[in-house]
Amino acid sequence: MSKAFFKAGHFPTLAVCFLYFDLSFAVWVLLAPLAVLIANDLHLQPDQKGLMVATPVLAGALLRVLNGVLIGQWKARRVGIAMQLVVIVGLLLAWWLGLHSFGQMLTLGVVLGVAGASFAIALPMVSYWYPPERQGVVLGLAGAGNSGTVFAALFAPALALAVGWRNVLGLAALPLLVVLLAFVLFARDSPNSPPPKTLADYRRVLRTPDAWWLMFFYGISFGGFVGLSSFLPIYFNDQYGLSAVTAGYFTAGCVFVGSFVRPLGGALADRIGGTRALSMVYAFVALMLAIITFGHQPAFGALAALALAMTALGMGNGAVFQLVPQRFRGDVGLLTGLVGMTGGVGGFCLAAGLGYARQFTGNYGYGFGTFALLALLAWGGIASVRLRWRGAAALSGVRV
Repeated sequence: MSKAFFKAGHFPTLAVCFLYFDLSFAVWVLLAPLAVLIANDLHLQPDQKGLMVATPVLAGALLRVLNGVLIGQWKARRVGIAMQLVVIVGLLLAWWLGLHSFGQMLTLGVVLGVAGASFAIALPMVSYWYPPERQGVVLGLAGAGNSGTVFAALFAPALALAVGWRNVLGLAALPLLVVLLAFVLFARDSPNSPPPKTLADYRRVLRTPDAWWLMFFYGISFGGFVGLSSFLPIYFNDQYGLSAVTAGYFTAGCVFVGSFVRPLGGALADRIGGTRALSMVYAFVALMLAIITFGHQPAFGALAALALAMTALGMGNGAVFQLVPQRFRGDVGLLTGLVGMTGGVGGFCLAAGLGYARQFTGNYGYGFGTFALLALLAWGGIASVRLRWRGAAALSGVRV
């Protein structure tokens, strides 16, 4: 980062939004690394396990749209503070009152979805501080907060074995309190924030085919990332008989590489164009998932293929959000909510689909295979819009 980078925007807001995003994502997927222990305790079936870890993803997806509306009315900082308080109170109540049924777990999943909706707050808040030529790197850095899923996968299972999974819920609220304090002290709304948006603005954007393309692209890249992050602890435990802790370590390895390459994906998109970067991402993801679908790999072979797929998906996340402010500069808040929503919906469908595939077919092949086909469809979609988007962006000198 050069001096020019620090002067280009508001670095304290960028830093604290990364922390907010990071801890929120750790909490958003918290049920995933605890799923093996929770399922044993509550005697859940494969489809129930899939639905349990997918519910926070779906709730977060839908709430991202709500957050997109709210930040247009109240500004991102105020909405961010309110949403963090909801998550903290929800975790503390779950710890205090206890959770003893599948229905109660789904209710907690909805509350954790509020943490997943932080995406629609942190990214626009950062984006409005920085010029167009730095959007890929800046949104990649802020979006690297999805690395919080690494910490959840790495530490939650061992901590749950030591103190019980219900107590982990209470302990998770403590770092959130620290981040809330930092957010209150250092985060600031940009003076370049656009005026409040209305429902008519949403209708206007949704009448644009390019908005639907971006939503679909993110549904594959981020949907694949968060869906696998949520389900891999269950997959490694069920498919290979790994313990909850070892399955968590395997998942953490996959999530780690996928999380920290997001800024690289944004930087690569700034350099060669987001459409070219995404075309490579989707083709590679389809290949890796086809290997999982049709191969019979040992545990470490599956780990390698899934880690490579997660790496590509992480870069794809950064590339999509290099395109958003270039195509819809005045509607970044709107598009962040809508695009983020479809990313969450994609993650819900993947996680739930893998659970149902296991329940009704006895294996995970149909789930992975279907997602590989969707990645190929996204590759074709990129090819169909690339020339038109590049022609429009050439007028502003930005690579698309």
